[in-house]
Amino acid sequence: MYQSFSVTSRPEQGSARLASLRDVLTQEGFDGFLVPRADVHQGEYVAPCDERLSWLTGFTGSAGFCAALQDIAGVFIDGRYRTQVKRQVASDFTPVPWPEVNLADWLIEQLPNGGVIGFDPWLHAQREIASLTKTLTAAGITLMPTANLVDRIWSDQPAAPMYPVTQHPQAYAGETAIDKCARLAKGLAALNHSAALITQPDSIMWLLNLRGRDIARNPVAHGFAILHSDARVDLFMAAEKLTDITLPVGVTRCDPQHLEQAVSALTGAVTVDAGSLPYALGEILGERLQDGGDPCALPKACKNPAEISGAAAAHLRDGAAVVETLAWLATQPVGTVYEIDVVTHLEAQRRRDPALRDISFETISGTGPNGAVMHYRVSEESNTLLKDGHLLVLDSGGQYLDGTTDITRTLAIGTPGDAERAAFTRVLQGMIAMSRLRWPRGLAGRDIEAIGRAPLWYAGQDFNHGLGHGVGAYLSVHEGPQRLSRASHVPLQEGMILSNEPGYYREGAFGIRIENLIVVEKAPELAGADPERDMLSWRTLTYVPIDRRVIEVDSLSSAERAWLDAYHSDVYRLISPLVSDDAATWLSLACAPL
Repeated sequence: MYQSFSVTSRPEQGSARLASLRDVLTQEGFDGFLVPRADVHQGEYVAPCDERLSWLTGFTGSAGFCAALQDIAGVFIDGRYRTQVKRQVASDFTPVPWPEVNLADWLIEQLPNGGVIGFDPWLHAQREIASLTKTLTAAGITLMPTANLVDRIWSDQPAAPMYPVTQHPQAYAGETAIDKCARLAKGLAALNHSAALITQPDSIMWLLNLRGRDIARNPVAHGFAILHSDARVDLFMAAEKLTDITLPVGVTRCDPQHLEQAVSALTGAVTVDAGSLPYALGEILGERLQDGGDPCALPKACKNPAEISGAAAAHLRDGAAVVETLAWLATQPVGTVYEIDVVTHLEAQRRRDPALRDISFETISGTGPNGAVMHYRVSEESNTLLKDGHLLVLDSGGQYLDGTTDITRTLAIGTPGDAERAAFTRVLQGMIAMSRLRWPRGLAGRDIEAIGRAPLWYAGQDFNHGLGHGVGAYLSVHEGPQRLSRASHVPLQEGMILSNEPGYYREGAFGIRIENLIVVEKAPELAGADPERDMLSWRTLTYVPIDRRVIEVDSLSSAERAWLDAYHSDVYRLISPLVSDDAATWLSLACAPL
């Protein structure tokens, strides 16, 4: 299997590791050390050798950091992980709600007489350190770059990944690497910038039509790249990763050890994304640094017709795999299936597709109280029986050669309770409202995401994650810069693929999330509409039935019922030819009109 169920976090290990780190702090004269989740590329997902936060604290979430001081060690986590962190860290660590609590303010409170905080200059972004330094200096706290102190005590730290890179066929990419480089270089020249320093592996993969395996579930290879304004590219990547491919014309492989020298030799203005540029490289660039963002980010987000077509095809096959699993689950007696059973069955169905290369993230299969842990990962120790009255949150996806999928369905096990049905219906209403939305061009995720929360707000409820994230084209399942989030200022554009996933979580009881992937397109013309209004809308990519047993049908409006009936009609029409006879029979009932 792609997924394993081994226990990856043991809170009892954290105490001794923290004590060892504090010994090093004393030896080096530091009052604290910052331990981020990030690697040198500032990515959300990291290789085993870069899992320093998890190794030290036990917390395995995809976002957060630790500020380890001599008397307190704060683990900063956002709303998605408030429940999870309680299960994973020892009492030596103090969970800190972030971003509600700012790191600088917390450090000032903990060190009223000042101090010296060490940090690895390769693991923190230029913008982050600049902001912290400005605030902390006034309080007598010094940030000091240093070699990584966690690496000093991590005796069995894994080696860096060195998997071979493959070429991504143009039939799926829709554009040659040469054309992409020329298009982006033209933009650099127009700004009178000499080059762009690209630090994000998924951007490099997109730009050069490559794919890798350095990060589990994400088809990327670690490396850096310099795109020059004449369209030449210097690719800083280990030679052993590139032995089986021919790089595009104009792309030169360079030894990663020469990266700092090459950055130092650049002349003129250099475009960077200061939010992901390692502080170490930012210091080398100095005044040449121009924070214009990653030049690949927006073009990568706006999928071309080949990428959209591939994503649509992948979603149909993926939908068939999910339907086969839901149909199987419906035949199992209540009280006989465990969370892991669902995961293994679903992966087996996906693996029947020869285009599958991996799952797109660790499948979330959480029943009852586990469903309230937003990013729950089932292990051999946590594996729980699906019981009567439980809801099962099943969040999963696949990495196919032609597209990346991500789908969540919340399923009734036996007979759901009234509170569960009421909350599920509100979540569904939010998902339908966003699916039906038309909006004026120029609006960003922050301008419209409340649409998906409003039904919960009316009931005094909400959820602590964004309504949606961008998704790559056989790339990262979480992709920026677009998001359906109050933090996103990036205007939505045609071709952007996002998730639409409102939820509700009652700690210790149940969780609910319903998720489809949707793509931005120009809205169809409407009779009577203002001709000067340029409107956008969504097209749904995901086709899997929504569990009608958990819906309070009388609470739905006529428009909501019509949308759901039409959606289920499309699900049956598109998916039934792709599944077994038994699954098609189940599907016909699951997609029956309300």
